[in-house]
Amino acid sequence: MPDKSCPKCNHTFIVTKSDVELYKKLLIPSPTHCPDCRHQRRLCWRNDRTFYSRKCDQTGQEFVSMYSADSNLTVYHPDAFYKEDWDPLDYGRDLDFSRPFFDQFFELQQTVPRLGIDIVHCENSYFCNYCGDDKNCYLDIAGEGNEDCYFNLFTKLSKNCVDCTFAYNSELCYETIQAYNGYNLNYCINCDDCSDCSFCYDLKGCQDCLFSTNLRQKKYYIFNKPYSKEEYKRKKTELDFSSYEKTKKALTQWQEFRLKNAIHQDASLINCENSTGNNLKNCKNTHLSFNATNCEDCKYLYDVLDAKDCQDLNYSLYKPEVAFELISTLQMRYSAFCMASHYCNHCYYCDLTNNSSDCFGCIGLKRNKYCILNKQYSKEEYFELRDRLIEHMKKTKEWGQFFPAEKSLWKYEETVANEYFPVSTDQKSSSDTPQSDASSCETCSKNFLLIEQELKFYQQKGLPNPQNCPDCRHESRIQLRPKRQLFKRPCSNCNSPIQSTFKKDFAGQVFCEKCYLETLY
Repeated sequence: MPDKSCPKCNHTFIVTKSDVELYKKLLIPSPTHCPDCRHQRRLCWRNDRTFYSRKCDQTGQEFVSMYSADSNLTVYHPDAFYKEDWDPLDYGRDLDFSRPFFDQFFELQQTVPRLGIDIVHCENSYFCNYCGDDKNCYLDIAGEGNEDCYFNLFTKLSKNCVDCTFAYNSELCYETIQAYNGYNLNYCINCDDCSDCSFCYDLKGCQDCLFSTNLRQKKYYIFNKPYSKEEYKRKKTELDFSSYEKTKKALTQWQEFRLKNAIHQDASLINCENSTGNNLKNCKNTHLSFNATNCEDCKYLYDVLDAKDCQDLNYSLYKPEVAFELISTLQMRYSAFCMASHYCNHCYYCDLTNNSSDCFGCIGLKRNKYCILNKQYSKEEYFELRDRLIEHMKKTKEWGQFFPAEKSLWKYEETVANEYFPVSTDQKSSSDTPQSDASSCETCSKNFLLIEQELKFYQQKGLPNPQNCPDCRHESRIQLRPKRQLFKRPCSNCNSPIQSTFKKDFAGQVFCEKCYLETLY
């Protein structure tokens, strides 16, 4: 098929025959915007980390919300939102075919009660967001099944982890990025099945290692050199990680050693077949995707689990199937252009809609069917009106477009879009939540709270208290992660052309898969 030109950035992009097959299954047109612009537009509809103190508009209960008190929205505490004493169908309205669909949808959005903070089945974890089945967690973002975890992002089924990003089935980890089955890791990146390691990069099956890279099934290594058990313990004691100044020095030392000595794989693809992207595990025929696990026949996935035959998904879990342009969803099937919706089938342009099917342009629905703009119809009426609405949206050029970024419920700098497509380096998210016993961040000077559970964690692990606020610590981890793009460059070893998340001017060693495996194994 001929290349297309994105109307926003003017970059050309390709729509393949396999892409078109997915669009046919969903009865939607080929996209007009390039993948990056589509991605940015979706991210404008997710606020991970900007919190406000406000009252529930139903009960008056004070709580932490992602919506400010002076917004024009009706906002409920999670306990009130999930109760059965209010009916979203009470806000339903007729379609007006003389007006654009999006205008009518956004008017509805201003009236239907919204979930003030996105948590479900959580216990003692009200200061978290986009989390499910968490217990005793604080500022856990996109967490699932975690316990006693604080300040993490996309960490799953883990316990007693602090300041971790993409940690899975891990325990007692701190400042660690991309770890599977980790135990007692500190300042580690890309370490799987490892325990009691600090300042390490790309380790597999290792124990008791410090300042090391690319090791496999090793124990008692420092700077990639073996030591006896006694020598190792003596040297570790001398390092004294309980000192903040010594830890800062160790971080600088580790960064220099890693840049000089580490071998970086062109992309991290574990047990994958015919797939491209980075941080993929157990994927098949999945392309241009990042941080995805157990996915098949997919493209343009970002932080997705168990997807099949999907494209353009962000933060979508629990086996999404035949889906397009979703963000913050669970188990959506044969659906497109939805956000913050869960366990739905055949839904389009829905927001905060759960356990529903055959709905279009609905907000906050619970176990409903055959609804448009929150109004109930018979099956026959629904499909007749839906098809008429689609034809109307084709004329207004809305059909096939995700919700416009400029209509987002948050400022751009409050959304995840500003993390991956930053408009300014000095804008930071913040919370107006009252804080006591606060420290001042040495980077941005903002006051931040050291909670009691967090202090116990540092004491247990023999670590110094952080001197930077959670936002700045999160930003530091972002900078340590590779970009979610693929660049053409040569292999540092054999000079063959590769696609990698590391640019050509990256100072470290980047090996193609063949050279990487031959060198390390």
